[in-house]
Amino acid sequence: MQMLIEKANVLVEALPYIQRFRDSIIVVKFGGSAMEDPAHSEGILQDIAFMECVGMLLVVVHGGGKAISRAMKQKNIEPRFVKGLRVTCEQSIQVVQEVMNDTINPAIVEFLRRKGARAEGMFGETIFTAVKKVEKDEDGKELDFGFVGEPIAVDTGPIRERLAADVIPVITPLGRGPDGSLYNVNADTAALAVAKALKARKLAYLSDVPGLMRDVSDPSSLIGTLKASDVDTLVARGVISGGMLPKVQSAVDALRAGVRKVHMIDGRMSHSLLLEIFTDKGVGTEIVSDD
Repeated sequence: MQMLIEKANVLVEALPYIQRFRDSIIVVKFGGSAMEDPAHSEGILQDIAFMECVGMLLVVVHGGGKAISRAMKQKNIEPRFVKGLRVTCEQSIQVVQEVMNDTINPAIVEFLRRKGARAEGMFGETIFTAVKKVEKDEDGKELDFGFVGEPIAVDTGPIRERLAADVIPVITPLGRGPDGSLYNVNADTAALAVAKALKARKLAYLSDVPGLMRDVSDPSSLIGTLKASDVDTLVARGVISGGMLPKVQSAVDALRAGVRKVHMIDGRMSHSLLLEIFTDKGVGTEIVSDD
């Protein structure tokens, strides 16, 4: 009986969040090592199916770096990275497109459908207008990432049509340039662009860490809530650095564009998405505006 009461208490705690976020657009970036472990991957997608079932409007933008690296290895293409980004040559961009559009995306859609959710794959090159990524090193020399792009526009029409039909759009991080060139887009960047264009209520980044911690070696130092105005101070203190820095900066960018809240969640934790969205304490880091 006690176990049944505890289950009821969980539902009671979730109820106000279900009511508050019903009909709200939630963009979820799904990637990292969570995609490599079937148990983690299925748990996240099950969370997404649950959220759709209780009335949230879900948009999924997924990555697939390790699967792409494996496919490139099979074709004897040596993966090369510059500043954490995959250098994408003319041959490898075709591999990226094949893996994203023909393997990963259909698998995600199929799993969501098996869980009772209505989902549909969308190829990013039909959604994102992108331009070649341009960046310089410390000496001012231009870095060449090949066919790596930055989204400059998002066609929200097809996304909104699917949301209006209670369908979860599952989007690949690819873009098409004005000249017709195909570009590989970082999944975090693609999810950010979608969230900004839709003015989503929430943007959730599923990563390989519990969230933002004051001390990376101490999980108990997790920062549950971070105000945008405090980011510069934490950057100056070195609390926000490395791979977490661009994620936090993109979160602030999203808030300025009208997104209400950004979540950074450990995709390896069982049902971390539900625990972050539907419980009072949450399990990751939420970044909010100062309003």
